[in-house]
Amino acid sequence: MSGTGKHNALTDVSGIAVGHYTDLNHVSGVTVVLCLNGATAGVDVRGAAPGTRETDLLLPENLVEKVHAIVLSGGSVFGLSAADGVVQWLARRGVGFPLEEGHVAPIVPAATLFDLGRGPEYVQPIEPGWGVMACEAASDGPAVCGCVGAGTGALAGGVKGGVGTASEVLESGLVVAALVAVNSLGSVIDPATGLPWEVRLELDNEFGEFSRIAVRVPEIRPARVAENTTIGVVATDATLTKAQARKVAQMAHDGLARAIRPAHTMVDGDTLFCLATGIKELPDTPSFFAAPKVQALTEIGRAAADCTSRAVIRALFEATSLEGMKSFRDLERR
Repeated sequence: MSGTGKHNALTDVSGIAVGHYTDLNHVSGVTVVLCLNGATAGVDVRGAAPGTRETDLLLPENLVEKVHAIVLSGGSVFGLSAADGVVQWLARRGVGFPLEEGHVAPIVPAATLFDLGRGPEYVQPIEPGWGVMACEAASDGPAVCGCVGAGTGALAGGVKGGVGTASEVLESGLVVAALVAVNSLGSVIDPATGLPWEVRLELDNEFGEFSRIAVRVPEIRPARVAENTTIGVVATDATLTKAQARKVAQMAHDGLARAIRPAHTMVDGDTLFCLATGIKELPDTPSFFAAPKVQALTEIGRAAADCTSRAVIRALFEATSLEGMKSFRDLERR
């Protein structure tokens, strides 16, 4: 029987640290996932309105194998500037793709979500310094959820969204985890039950009393262009190729689509990255297929999808009401 890792967080994957910079005054923020020793990465973009940086580099046919950080930001296109600060922070520490004369080029893909207009100014003053401060706050310990980092100004189907995370330790000993910033057009709550769509996936009582609280679902206002997007990172301590990491990112989107309905819409930019830190080898399993690690990779993808669903729910449960955005815990009970 599988269970969660020590922290039930992305940081249960060895080699990963997570840091947030949260600006409650401007109702936005930045989340950074650091992998200072490098991690093989893949990405899958399913939403029709994405805001991203360096995702083409992660295609299996392209040169660079490893990344050194992933940035998730609020602020829409303006928020991508936070990645510049992360690049500089890493470069000062000599972390990056090696160049001549001792220089390095940190590889820092990024994705952003739309939270403009949810604070006192329509465009928040996100700048590279926000990325630096998120790096300075990074830790491989327990990860804070709710209205933090990239989820500070998030709204999910008319309910306050936020950052959520979850992990699973497989029977093989491999660890799989997810971290998401949930800012979706679709709802996380099943209107027929008043509970999250995928609440049945709970492990180790992670949802607590909220898993038994049925609420009335607020009416979702009509979609406006590109005002949504759920972004996140799934990770494992297994050794994966770039192609395998991309496949896990694809499978993780299944968890997103089960937990948020509808997902991947024309006004969402849903994007998931996958990081593989390569601490452990994929176990070999006899198989009809030429690649003997097929079964192990499939199990990682399954777990990545489940962790993504659980992380979405934790984001909703741990968020608090902010700037007129009402949280799950403050909704009318049924």
